[in-house]
Formats: sequence, structure tokens, C-alpha cells
Amino acid sequence: MQHFDLIIVGGGLAGASLAVALRDTRLRIALVEHQPPSRPTGWDARIYAISPANVDFLEAIGAWRHLDAARMAPIRAMQIVGDAGGKLEFSAFDSGVSELGWILESSLMAGEFWEIAKRQSNLTLFCPNRPHSLEFRHDAAVLQLSDGVVLSARLVVAADGRDSWVRQTAGLAASTTPYGEKGLVANFSCAKPHRNIAHQWFREDGVLAYLPLPGNRISIVWSTPDEHADRLCALSAEALCQRVAEAGAYVLGDLELLTPAVAFPLRLIRVPQTVAPRLALVGDAAHGIHPLSGHGINLGFQDARQLADLLSATQPWHDIGDERFLQRYQRARREETLLLQSTTDGLRRLFRASPLRPWRNLGLDLTNGLPFVKNILVRYALGAL
Repeated sequence: MQHFDLIIVGGGLAGASLAVALRDTRLRIALVEHQPPSRPTGWDARIYAISPANVDFLEAIGAWRHLDAARMAPIRAMQIVGDAGGKLEFSAFDSGVSELGWILESSLMAGEFWEIAKRQSNLTLFCPNRPHSLEFRHDAAVLQLSDGVVLSARLVVAADGRDSWVRQTAGLAASTTPYGEKGLVANFSCAKPHRNIAHQWFREDGVLAYLPLPGNRISIVWSTPDEHADRLCALSAEALCQRVAEAGAYVLGDLELLTPAVAFPLRLIRVPQTVAPRLALVGDAAHGIHPLSGHGINLGFQDARQLADLLSATQPWHDIGDERFLQRYQRARREETLLLQSTTDGLRRLFRASPLRPWRNLGLDLTNGLPFVKNILVRYALGAL
């Protein structure tokens, strides 16, 4: 049996960032992942909007400065349009900041985390490997891997995604509500320059977002009912380009497909208890959120940041797997998670309710005319509140 202080199951963005954030601590860390990250040919269709607060986190753990700037795009402004013409606009300049966030590929971040992790002296990688069995004892958690290797630690962190094997094995309840929607993602080149403006349309057939990529390129996320998403995925490249350009009112002119469209089911996942004796959940294992807010991975990074700060402050005699100690992490993350889940779910319901159409568009227009309110919204999105 190999002994560690901490076992992280799942080497995705949340799990890997947590491991890297603990690189200068005395903690002995095991990271279990079934496959290392890989870079696709061309552009990765999985794109994230990273808030300035999480740029600070990635900078603090030594990852941000090594990311390829040629594959990242700042968001200078955002324009939101309702399904009856209501508008809401945000500007980095008006808010006194250089950018509202950054758009970059998932695999770009994952690859950098992995490179740092491979050089990390207090980290042992178990990859490729999978968990086979997990037992929680009074003084330790014991994890057996698929190749028969047995690990023990005072704390296990579940970072293994929304269908978390660790969470289920530990018996922590998760309330899952399917939205009956899929998130369709694809990348395009565009005829007109996007000027680093992100666009979002609340439409009768869902929520469509244009996210700026370097050059005259964009990534889209179209959250739409299952049947509509399936029809979009079945279109030819030419037909899909026309459909996406029409849905975006041709604000960027004609589009040309760079990556095939891929759709994934959307679910609201609430996990009332994100800690237990010898266990803590981070990332999608701890929560699932509608993508219309763009906050999914930002929540995951803040989970990692909060847990890393808590663990880094411990002394050798502290029991990092004690539930009373871990409750501090749960309390610290509960408010933001519940707020964003409730807000995004409420917005989705609001824009799916036809009788409320005039009021929701009026709300966008009224908010757009109130600089004080807009400033509060921007400051929250930036992580300044």
C-alpha cells in the first residue's frame, strides 16, 4: 500500500488545478486519471470563458504565463439581445478594466496543468488508471486502482465529473434535473471582425452565444431543445453555417465551419453535501450549471482555489480529512454555487415562458439604462465582489 496525504481522483481542469495549486506544500499528493490530456488538430471545440478572478488564480499557480497568447482572446465587451429586441451591453472600458474575461481552449489549459504536474516533486501521477474500489476508514481512505495498486490517504478529493464515481461510491446524494436541452458547440471563421465582443441571444429556440477567438474566429454555444440540437448537428457544414449566421442576425457576416458541431446534454446538478469524513468534492462532481452564464469552469477553479488555500494553511498535526475541518470549505463555496445555479436556472425559465416575453425584454432595456446596476453585475462577474 502506498501512503499519501491527499488523493485526487480526476485530472481534468478542476482536479489538475488543485494539484498544481498545492505544489509548494508539504502534502504528498496522488493524482488518478484514466488518460492524459491531448491537443486536437486545429482548434478545440471545447472553449471556456475565464473570469479575471480565475485568471488571477491561474497566474498564482504558475500556469497563466505559460499559455500560448496566440490562442487566447480577451472579451472587451458583451452584447445581450432578448427575444423581443431588449438589449443589455457591458464594456470593459466603461467598467474601468482592460477586459471582462478571456476565451481559451480547454485543452490549452489542461495541457499546461499536466506539464506542471509531471514536474511536481510532491505529486505522483497514476495515469492511465481508474479507481476500482474505495473504503472510508476512521483514520484514512483506501483506494484500490484498476491495476491492483492500493493507495491510502487522509483525504480523497472527487474531481471526476458530473457523473462522479467517487461521489456515488461514497453515497453522497445528487439531485439531477435534465433540462431537455443540449449545448451545441462549434468553431467558425467569420467574414467580419468580432472586435473582441461576445454576443448572446435569448431566442425562442434557446440561448446562442458567440465567443471571440483569436483572429476572425468565434466559438459558439447554442443551448437548445434536444430535437433542435440534433437537427442542427445533422446539417451539412454549409447549412449549419447559414443557420448559425442567421440566428446571430449576421452580425459577423457569413461563417465558415472550423470544427464539427458537437452537442452534449444539459443538466442541473445540485449536491447538498459536498464534504464527508475523508472526502471533498470539486468541479462538476460538486455542481452542474446551465452554460448560459459561462460560469461552469469558473466555479470549479474557485473550488480548487478555496480548498487549496484551506489545505495549504494546515500544520502537520492537522487531520485534513476531518469532516469538521472540511465543513469550512463547504461553507465557503455554498453561497456562490447556490446563487449562480439559482440565477442561471431562473433566467432559463424566464426566457422559456412566453407570457413573460415583454417583461423580460423590458428588464434588459431598463438594466442597460442603469449604470450603477450594470457596474454591480460586471463587478460580480469579474470576481470583485
